[in-house]
Amino acid sequence: MGYYDDHMQDEKTRERKNRRRAGLAGLIGALIGAILVVLAIPFLNQAGIFSNAAGEETSPTTEEETTANQDSSIIENQQQTVNVSVNSDVTEAVDKVSNAVVGVFNLQQTEFWQEEGQAVNRGTGSGVIYKVEGDSAFVVTNHHVIEGANQVEISLANEKRIEAEIVGSDVLTDLAVLRVNAEHVETVAEFGNSDKLRVGEPAIAIGNPLGTHLSHTVTQGIISATERSIPVDLTGDGNPDWNAEVIQTDAAINPGNSGGALINIKGQLIGINSMKIAQSAVEGIGFAIPTSVALPVIEDLEEHGQVERPQMGVGIRSLSEIPSYHWQETLKLPPEVESGVFITNVVQGSPAEQAGLQQYDVIVAMDGEEMTDGHDIRKYLYTKAEVGDTVEITFYRNGEQQTTELKLTAQQDF
Repeated sequence: MGYYDDHMQDEKTRERKNRRRAGLAGLIGALIGAILVVLAIPFLNQAGIFSNAAGEETSPTTEEETTANQDSSIIENQQQTVNVSVNSDVTEAVDKVSNAVVGVFNLQQTEFWQEEGQAVNRGTGSGVIYKVEGDSAFVVTNHHVIEGANQVEISLANEKRIEAEIVGSDVLTDLAVLRVNAEHVETVAEFGNSDKLRVGEPAIAIGNPLGTHLSHTVTQGIISATERSIPVDLTGDGNPDWNAEVIQTDAAINPGNSGGALINIKGQLIGINSMKIAQSAVEGIGFAIPTSVALPVIEDLEEHGQVERPQMGVGIRSLSEIPSYHWQETLKLPPEVESGVFITNVVQGSPAEQAGLQQYDVIVAMDGEEMTDGHDIRKYLYTKAEVGDTVEITFYRNGEQQTTELKLTAQQDF
């Protein structure tokens, strides 16, 4: 028993010593930890770990709070990712010009029983505000949108309708300019350079398809072609009178979009939406008048109310429009002449009369450039010649080739 008691006593002594050592180690560890925390607090405050939005110290977070904070951080990151993808170049381009696109209403008095001054809406389209000058703002649209109107109104982006004055229009390029009070106008479209367009680059169309029902509709596509020549029948006789130079795009352009904006990714106006091939077998083909064509026309319409183009003072038809037996029997052409333009009438006092041209003369060249049909003559006069120019006309009369010089004058009624 003595051995057992002595052994137990020694064990208790060792246990007390071990507890003292553990307590001393714990105390030293706690002191070291406290010193480290005190030293670290300034750095942790700078990192915002112990501060709330008001700059007050916060208590340590529990495991649940830590998990909630992590979930909140994930959601915030997801929201940032969504914002990056939504706020793209396209949305920025649309935001830049959208408020400059307006609705255009063609008001006409068509019934005999309507009261004087009363007009009804006979057509809707779109337009683009492109300039503010003094108290006036100017809107470009299509000629066919305002054709035959007794009164024109536009609808601004805030849906306010105001009266518009027709400054001028041009049937050949299907363009028109309107003037409105600038009081409520806040946004003006910036012109871009359509000559620098490349096939495949983004194109965005903005307009009012189906009139007021779908105002400020945006469609996106690409530039499908930069130089398309589309035949246009101006007289309604089924024969093309002019070939319009247009931009082709697959951005949807529907009825009511006419006169609206075609913009590039920078939000610049590169075209005025105009025609669409409306065939059941054709989709994704829309057309716009490029700014390189529209700008000179707009300037003429602002200054003169019409486009000043040179004219000869003759009526013309292409040889291809009449039976070939008339080429020799009526016009007396030699067999080798298979294309050209014959004169149907000469206006009295016109440049053509002064140059000695006569009915049934067949024009085959101007300034040495071959003229195969009426389109060639119009294109030459409207794109290469100017009022006051003298051109050399090569023509056939009674089977003989002749030449004469003709001084072009501005279009007018003789």
